[in-house]
Order: sequence, then C-alpha cells, then structure tokens
Amino acid sequence: MEAFLAASIVAAMPLLFATLGELITEKSGSLNLGVEGMMLMGAVIGFITAFYTGNPGAALLGAFAAGAGGALIFAVITVTLRGNQVVTGLTLTIFGTGFSSFVGDPLIGQSVPQAVQAYFAARPIPGLGDIPFLGPVFFRQDVFVYLGYVLVVLVSIYLYKTRFGLNMRAVGENTAAADASGVNVDFQKYAHIVFGGGLCGLGGAYLALVFVPMWQADVVTGRGWIAVALVIFASWNPTKAFFGSFLFGALSILGLRLQSMGFQISQYLVDMFPYVATIVIVILSTHKNRKEDLPPADLSVPYFREER
Repeated sequence: MEAFLAASIVAAMPLLFATLGELITEKSGSLNLGVEGMMLMGAVIGFITAFYTGNPGAALLGAFAAGAGGALIFAVITVTLRGNQVVTGLTLTIFGTGFSSFVGDPLIGQSVPQAVQAYFAARPIPGLGDIPFLGPVFFRQDVFVYLGYVLVVLVSIYLYKTRFGLNMRAVGENTAAADASGVNVDFQKYAHIVFGGGLCGLGGAYLALVFVPMWQADVVTGRGWIAVALVIFASWNPTKAFFGSFLFGALSILGLRLQSMGFQISQYLVDMFPYVATIVIVILSTHKNRKEDLPPADLSVPYFREER
C-alpha cells in the first residue's frame, strides 16, 4: 500500500502544478483553457534544455519560461486586445500541441541525461522520511515533489493572508470595484496569468524530466484538461487542489496496480479511469451552493474600463 500511495504522489505532481497554475489564473478573473498547450510547451522546452545542457536548473527555468510565454500570448489577446477567453485558450492548446510536436520530433526516444535524472532522484527528508507510513509515502520523494508541497503552502498564504492576494481576488470577484479602489487591474491579470502559465509549464516538465525521463510525442496526454476540472473540484482552494491531484494520481495508476496483482483488466479501460472520474466530478461540482465553493464572480467576464 505504501508503494502505491508513494507512486500516486509522483503521478499527482504534474496535475498539482497545472491545477495551481490554473487556479491562480482563474482567481484573477481569467479563464485560460490552454493548460494542455502550456504543459506541452513547458515539457518540450524543459526536455530540450536538459538534453543539451545537462543542467536541471536551466531545464526548470526553461520550462517555466515556456509556459509563461504561452500564457503571455493569452494575456495580450484577452486583457489588452479583449479577445474571447475561451477561444483564445483553446487556440493556445492547439498551438502548444503543434509546437511541442514540431520542436520535439527530432528528439523522440531520447532520454534525459543521467546527471539530470540523478538530480531528480528520490531523496528522503532526514527525520521526516523515517515516520512510519507517512515517511515512505510523502517524504521519500524527489525535489520536484517537495517543491509541490511548498507551493501549496505558499499559494494558500498568498491568496488568503497577503494584501497582494486580496487585490488579486478582488479583481476576480468584482473587477470594476477593484479598479475604482485603485487596484491596477491589467497588472494583476497579466502577472497572475503569466505566473500561472509558468506553473503549468513546470507540470509538463515534470512529465518529461522525471515521470517519463525521455521525450515522447504528446507526453501530457490530456492531463491539462483534468487540471481544469480539478480547479472546479477543489473549489479554487490550493489545499483541496493537492488532495484532488493525489486522488487523480492514484486513479491514473490504479489500473496498473490491479494488473500487477493479477487482475485481467483491459488497458483501454485502465486509461479511462481518470477521465471518467473527471466527468463525474464536473457533474457533481455543478451543484455547489456555498459561496466559498463558487467560482470568482467575474471569471471570464471581459472588463472595459470605459463602461464602468
């Protein structure tokens, strides 16, 4: 059981980074459906950087920059040019898919350099890694996983305990009121859209550098869409996003676990598990009634200052 739960944490990390990125974006009032594309851009740039430089830090920066660059395109079109957010997000996904296929095609089948793999190898946290049951599951992981833990805490503090987070949430809830109170709406949207995109890029990089340390076409395989659904499932709460990602990570490897135990299950059925769960969760999430479980009031609503 410990091994299964530990593997679930690993499988959850790409979803966690992407979910946190989309959560931050949506909290600022923007709906970016380009998560899949940004994850693919981060994956391919992170892999290429690691492959040619052998530097894990540069690979992470490259992946973050790639995801942030895709999000910047989205921000320019939707915030400055006031384009439709849904159409722009879908277009970003198509662009990211084509970009990763074109750029990554010469490297299909190539592996991440051993030095980078060694850097991202699992390392126990002294003391915490020895805690019965919890230690092997949560504290004998790679540095990427520990970064995910830290991000959940930092994003929670930022959203609910800082003035900057309050300003960002105000923009998402009532953009006109935030503008009237002196909050720079465009800056808030740009900053959080771009940062959220960077986190999505890191989620893609985890897949290419750690989860499957070699380049393969469409390495994200729909996880970006699951992340979008997870934001709704988590009620735009970072802590709930962690547990939701953990649940979906477990579902994504459950079939393999059952097969290893001798159960004869079709691989196609195994692949369906997380996506069926996504549909079920989206349906159940439509019946949320508590205010804290609802999306930001001005989510995806275009803002024209002259019409305030």
